[in-house]
Amino acid sequence: MTSSVTAPPAPALGRYHRQMLLPGFGEEAQRRLLTSVATIVGCGALGSVIADSLARAGVGELRLIDRDFVELTNLQRQVLYDESDVEAGMPKAEAARRRLERINSDVRIHAHVEDLVPANIDRLLAGSGVILDGLDNFESRLLLNDYAVRHGIPYIYAAAVGTHGMTFDVLPTSPGGDAPWEELELATPCLRCIYEEAPPPGMTPTCDTAGVLGPVSSSIALMAAVEALKILTGNWATVRREMTHVDLWDNTFRGFRLAETPRAGCPCCQERSFDYLEGRAGSGSTSLCGRRAVQISPPPDQVVDLVEIARRLEAHGEVTRNRFLLRASFDFRGEPFELTLFRDGRAIVKGTQEPEVARRVYAQYVGT
Repeated sequence: MTSSVTAPPAPALGRYHRQMLLPGFGEEAQRRLLTSVATIVGCGALGSVIADSLARAGVGELRLIDRDFVELTNLQRQVLYDESDVEAGMPKAEAARRRLERINSDVRIHAHVEDLVPANIDRLLAGSGVILDGLDNFESRLLLNDYAVRHGIPYIYAAAVGTHGMTFDVLPTSPGGDAPWEELELATPCLRCIYEEAPPPGMTPTCDTAGVLGPVSSSIALMAAVEALKILTGNWATVRREMTHVDLWDNTFRGFRLAETPRAGCPCCQERSFDYLEGRAGSGSTSLCGRRAVQISPPPDQVVDLVEIARRLEAHGEVTRNRFLLRASFDFRGEPFELTLFRDGRAIVKGTQEPEVARRVYAQYVGT
C-alpha cells in the first residue's frame, strides 16, 4: 500500500497555506485574491483592522483613503498606529501603508491622503473589486453608495459607536444588469433603500459624544473583511443577506433581514438619481468624529506651499511640519486653536465646531 503525499503550495502561495485549506478557497481562489483590488475609505478604527486583515489574506492591491492624521486618542482602537506616528504627525493612510508593507511586501498598497469628494472619487475608486466603509459620517457613506450603484461595485457598509456596531453588504443593481450576483438573483437593497437621507447633524451619536469600545470596532471590521474575501473570491452564495448588529457590552448579536430586493422608488438604485455623487446633496462642511474640529475643503486641484505658510505662521505660534502636512497652535481672538494644513490646501481647524469660525481661522492664516 502506498501513501500519497500532497505537494506543498507553490512558493508564492506558501504563506497562505492555512487559508487555502478552507472551504471556498484553495489555490484557484487564492490566486484570484492575489489579482484583486480592494479600496478602504477611512483608515480609523474600522479601516485599520480591515486593511490589516486583507493585507494578511493576500488581496493583491489595497487602496487606502483617509483625510486625517494620527492622534493619541486613536491608539485605543486603531491597530496600525503607535506613539511614533502621533509624534511625527503622520497621516493615517501613509502610516497604514508603511505598516502594511512590513506585514506583506507582496501586496501593492497605495495611500491617498485625501478627503473623498465627487471631484476625486472616480480617480480613487475606479477599478475596485469591492469598496469597504471605514467612515465616520453618513454623507460620505451615501456618496460611496452612489458610486457603487452607478458603477455596479459591491460596497460593504460598516459603523461602530459606543458598545455596538453594524455592517451590511450592498450588491447593487449594475448598469447592464449582468453582474455575477445579479445573474444569481442576489442583488440587495442599497444604502439609500434603508437611509434615504443623511441624518441631520446632532441626531446620531458619534465617538466624540458616546465614546467607542475598541473591540466593537474590531469585531465589525473583521466581519466586513470576511465579506470582502467572499466577494473577491466569487463566493456569492455565502455573502451575508442581513444587516448584522452587535452590542458586545450587552452580549447581543442580531441579524435584521431586510427586503430581498431593492426598494421600489429608491432614488439611487431604482431611479438612478445620484444626488451625493453629483453634488446635489451634502452640507459642504464636516465636523470630525472624536474631537472638536471642523474640516475646511478648498477648490479641487489646489496645491499650497507648506514651507512658505509655515514660515508665516511661526510669528503666531508653535509650528511643526513634515512632507505631508503642517500643524500650528496659536490664539485667535483670545481662544486657542490648532490648524493642520495638508498639501492640497485642505485644513482641519481644532478648537471649534462652528464652520464659520473655522473658515475665519483658515482665511486669516492660510488665505481665501
